[in-house]
Amino acid sequence: MSSRPGRAVRRALTAIVPVTALLTLTACGTGTTAATGPSQAAAPGSPGLAAARAALEKYAERPAAISVTEPVGKQIPQGKKIDFILCGVQSCKDLADFFTVAAGELGWKVKQIATQGTPESVQAAYEQAVRDTPDAVVASGFPRAVYTKQLAQLKAAGIPVIQSNADDVVGDGVSLLKNGPNDVGVQGRMLASWVVSNSRAQANTVYFDLPAYTILKPVKDSFAANYKKWCAGCSLDNVDVPITAVGKDMPDRVVSYLRSHPKVTHVVFSLGLLNVGVPAALKTAGITGRHIVVNVGDAQNYQYIQSGLTDGAMALNSHETAWLQVDALARHFTGQSMAVDQKAALPNMLVTKDNLPSADGDFPIVEDYQKQFKALWGLS
Repeated sequence: MSSRPGRAVRRALTAIVPVTALLTLTACGTGTTAATGPSQAAAPGSPGLAAARAALEKYAERPAAISVTEPVGKQIPQGKKIDFILCGVQSCKDLADFFTVAAGELGWKVKQIATQGTPESVQAAYEQAVRDTPDAVVASGFPRAVYTKQLAQLKAAGIPVIQSNADDVVGDGVSLLKNGPNDVGVQGRMLASWVVSNSRAQANTVYFDLPAYTILKPVKDSFAANYKKWCAGCSLDNVDVPITAVGKDMPDRVVSYLRSHPKVTHVVFSLGLLNVGVPAALKTAGITGRHIVVNVGDAQNYQYIQSGLTDGAMALNSHETAWLQVDALARHFTGQSMAVDQKAALPNMLVTKDNLPSADGDFPIVEDYQKQFKALWGLS
């Protein structure tokens, strides 16, 4: 299996991270915080371990239903025109393609506007959207600081803007935000449940993070809080990674850390892209026996899991997010509030080799999500 990181990095980079980080990063250094203490493992029958296992059992189950259950209940108008602003990497293109398929079911036309992720290209894309006067604008990863002027113009024109995977808030022009700061904390809890369960509450863990991506902070905080709650004596070290390491020397950094910290048993990555190339590097270095789990899985990490090179991953809900965005617009275009979609919890799943739905690429978490959304739209 190839360990070349380029394509996987491009696909995963903005799965949940805000483009603000890409626009403002400088060549920052790597920081390491001290471990929380020596590993004083909980007994296998401890309440913390039992709680972690109960949580993991829930997260390992593939959800069978979307969380939106209220039908639109009105005839959804056809012929709507939507501008979808891309972010310059494959993960955003995938989201746009999923959205385009869903919109096509309702007879809407989607125009995908490319960007390179730079301030100039993002603003130019929003300028294009302002000139297009579409019925709605959809984007992923761009916080409002990048397009403040254009957002105000779209708001004045009564054109809704819906976002996902951004460190932002709803309001003042942003009509819908999914996978925002208040939504992603569960990802850290999922990762902690796996580490504590897998280690029988005897883990010595290192957490590699990209702190410049502020949308990841709730994930890190949630991981630490639940890890400590379920296994107070387990060690935890946090290593900050600069963006310059992604796709370059990240595997070498992991190898170097593990050589100097031989007691570490579990490695957690705040994004799956940080793990790209790591399994091959560990094998070359002769480092064995480490357990790896990643946040925001991707095709490369799913292949690692299938091959036994990585243990687990939090699977992102891109398919369901895109169709939920269409559902929200369907309600808007029929004179209803998007509140039902804003309140809806997106599905989550912690995948391992035992429950991995597919290693061929991104997969829906809810297997028949399309059928369920179509039923809400009166199409079945």
